[in-house]
Amino acid sequence: MLKKLKKDFAQAADPRRAGAMARYFKTGKGEYAEGDKFLGLAVPATRALAKRYKDLPLPDIKVLLRSPWHEERVCALMLLVERFDRAGAAERKKIYKFYLTGTRFINNWDLVDMSAPGIVGGWLKDKSRAPLYRLAGSKLLWNRRIAVLACFNFIKDGESADALALARRLLDDEHDLMHKAVGWLLREIGKKCSKKVLLDFLKGSYARLPRTTLRYAIERFPAKRRKNLLAGIF
Repeated sequence: MLKKLKKDFAQAADPRRAGAMARYFKTGKGEYAEGDKFLGLAVPATRALAKRYKDLPLPDIKVLLRSPWHEERVCALMLLVERFDRAGAAERKKIYKFYLTGTRFINNWDLVDMSAPGIVGGWLKDKSRAPLYRLAGSKLLWNRRIAVLACFNFIKDGESADALALARRLLDDEHDLMHKAVGWLLREIGKKCSKKVLLDFLKGSYARLPRTTLRYAIERFPAKRRKNLLAGIF
């Protein structure tokens, strides 16, 4: 089955699109996804393949997740998210552990963002959040982003405590992708939990807030209010 799937990927490859995707996802020397390779499939095409091969065995998904081709890793994560959603507790635990052993292959923001809320956030929803704090302390950028994105699962139910604690811990992160992720997290807290909680956090952390984080966090406010908040007027 895996061999057939890889053949389908190869047949759907689009070199022109692949070049554009490589530039978009920052694969150049010194960039965050240096050396990543693309086949040139749009997300809907990859999703269609994931749907067609939804019964791919976990050992084959493991091979797919370790592929040098970005879209094959996307497909592996689509399969894992879908499988997690329909699994029982024992299978969910297995998928969660499998996911965390392969985070070095979940090595771009799109891969993290499509999978961490459902799998990591989904598993930890009614459990200790300690694993998120360990991930947040990792030297690996993608582990830190996984910690943040997992919290989106909690925020949608109005829960913000761990999200705020992790945001505070990661305010001094040096990477722009983390500035954006934390800002996005804060924005969603304001939207789905409490605008007051968001504003209190921003006021208390204003001196430490990267400008990118602040801009993302307040983008749902009216223009005049955004201008004041950027200037530290709360």
